[in-house]
Amino acid sequence: MTRLEFDGVGIDIAATRIVSDVSLRIAPGEMVGLVGPNGSGKSTLLRSAYRVLRPAAGAVLIDAESVWDLSAREAARRRAIVTQHTVLGAEFSVEEVVAMGRTAHKGVLDRDGAQDRRTVEQALEDVHMGWAARRSFATLSGGEQQRVLVARALAQEAGLLILDEPTNHLDVRAQFEVLDLLRQLGLTTLTALHDLDHAVSYCDRVAVMAEGRLVAVGIPEDVLTPALVHRVFGVRAILDTHPITGRPRIAVASAGQPRATGKAIDDQVDPSPS
Repeated sequence: MTRLEFDGVGIDIAATRIVSDVSLRIAPGEMVGLVGPNGSGKSTLLRSAYRVLRPAAGAVLIDAESVWDLSAREAARRRAIVTQHTVLGAEFSVEEVVAMGRTAHKGVLDRDGAQDRRTVEQALEDVHMGWAARRSFATLSGGEQQRVLVARALAQEAGLLILDEPTNHLDVRAQFEVLDLLRQLGLTTLTALHDLDHAVSYCDRVAVMAEGRLVAVGIPEDVLTPALVHRVFGVRAILDTHPITGRPRIAVASAGQPRATGKAIDDQVDPSPS
C-alpha cells in the first residue's frame, strides 16, 4: 500500500510564502483529515501533491520518491485525486467519466480493452453506482456525482487517494454516504474537510493547519480540544460521545452564544471568548 509524506514543504504564490515548513506522514491504509479555516493553506498543500504547485522548499514524497520527479503518467498511477470543482460536459456518460481514470494505464491512441472495461465496472460497483453507467453524468445528484468521481479515482488503481472537500455542497445523507465509502475503501487517504465532526468521526488522525502552518497532528479526539478549536477556528467546542453511533463527536458554537449551564459542559467548553 502507498504512503505519502510532506517533508518540510514550503509553497510560494506570487512571491508570497503561503505554506511554510509542513511535515506530515500518511501511513499506508490510513485516513487523515486536513482541517483548518478558509485560507489556512489546506488546498494549497494538496495542490503540491497534485503536481499543480511545485514546492519552493521541501519535498512531497510518494513511497519515498518525489512526486515531482515522477512522470505525470507514473504519478497518476500512484495517486488519484478528487478536487472541489470538476466541470464535465453534459455529453459524458457516467461510464465514460469513470473510464477517464484508465488514462494513466494506456497509450495515447489505445482504446479501452476488456481489462479496462472490467475495472470501470468494478469501480462503479464499489461506489454503488453501477445502475447509472449509461446515464448522463450531468443528470445525477451532487452526491451521486461525487460517488462517480470517486469511482473514476478508483479506476486509476492507485494506492493513494487525495480529496479536497469531498462533502462540499452535498446534503447531509450524501455527506455520510461519501465518507462511509471512503472508510470502506481502505486506501491511503488524505482529505481536506470543513466539518470538524466529520474529521472526528471518520479519520484515523487529523492534521490542523492555521496561517499556512501545521499546528497539530494526532488522533482527532486528542487534537481537537476545545482550547485548540477556539484558538484556530474562533469558536467554542465540546467533545462527547455520539448517542447513536457511540463514537466521539464534536459540537461547536459561536463564541458569542450564551454558555450552557452544567459542570460537564462548563469543564470542556473553552471559557474565554476572546
